[in-house]
Amino acid sequence: MAEKKAFILRVNPDMLKEIETWAADEFRSTNGQIEYLLQQALLTRKKTKKKKEDDND
Repeated sequence: MAEKKAFILRVNPDMLKEIETWAADEFRSTNGQIEYLLQQALLTRKKTKKKKEDDND
């Protein structure tokens, strides 16, 4: 597994509470949930970008 880099993330308290609740619902840590959401967003972006490139061909 690749080394992880720590960084500070500032989020509004209401958003953090929602993420904590969501994480608990899915049996993840808050950090794990944020990583999961970011990974899903990156995968979606890659798919969208690829689809746009295919449509331009």
